[in-house]
Amino acid sequence: MPHPKPSLPRRVARFFRWNRTSYMMMSAFLALIFLIGYVWWPLLEAYIQTYDPRVSFWQQFDWLLLGNFLVMSLLIMADANLRKDLPIAFIGLMGGLVIESWGTQTELWVYYTNERPPLWIIPAWPIASLSIDRLYRLLRSKLENVPLGVFRTLHWILLPAFLGYMLFFVWPTLDKSLTIMALILCAFLILTPTDPKAIVLTFVAGSGLGYFLELWGTTRWCWTYYTLQTPPFFAVLAHGMAAVAFWRVLELYQLFLPKIVARFKQRANPLSLPTELE
Repeated sequence: MPHPKPSLPRRVARFFRWNRTSYMMMSAFLALIFLIGYVWWPLLEAYIQTYDPRVSFWQQFDWLLLGNFLVMSLLIMADANLRKDLPIAFIGLMGGLVIESWGTQTELWVYYTNERPPLWIIPAWPIASLSIDRLYRLLRSKLENVPLGVFRTLHWILLPAFLGYMLFFVWPTLDKSLTIMALILCAFLILTPTDPKAIVLTFVAGSGLGYFLELWGTTRWCWTYYTLQTPPFFAVLAHGMAAVAFWRVLELYQLFLPKIVARFKQRANPLSLPTELE
């Protein structure tokens, strides 16, 4: 007897590899958006008041914002795993706070609220980090047969080129300690590639998503770069470099967490032998 054909929602869920955690992630995402809107209601109210009833709704509707929202929603729900995703989100949150602090304190970019940085933008970073993780995994699965040497070559072309471009872009703020630290960190990450394939694909995934985020933010004057470009190419690539930095921190987390847990277990039970001696 033939099996009944799965319903359309089930087929969609199977195609995007949704699971219970996926719906939990989406619920948390929507709750976060609601919380931001509630806490920063004056900003949302000001945005709503820009609507002009004399102009067609379809002309005023922010299709790019909707597109970004839908794509990132689908991405964070794809093959979600709470144990793996929580560290990614936390690293993205902390890393985003550091990056936004650097950029706004040095005035490489400014927000329309003149906050340095605005706290309402920080939650966007963990969502973007999870989205980039999904894009990276997709790219890795599709490019599995590409020789590692190709990615080594691309690493030593793309990443040093970015560093040179970064130096040019941040030159007006070279007297700021935060900029010096950012340059040193990027140079360190580039000169110590632990996995060229992962680095290149993460850089590409981050830059790809970053383009649409920057396009929305700069054309809506939510934030403005000192060059007044909408967006500057550096900002697009910087999302890729930020994603690489977050990925390296995640690597360190995955490397040291088991050792830290084992050490705590050993302290809790001094009579037990260390794992490596058992």
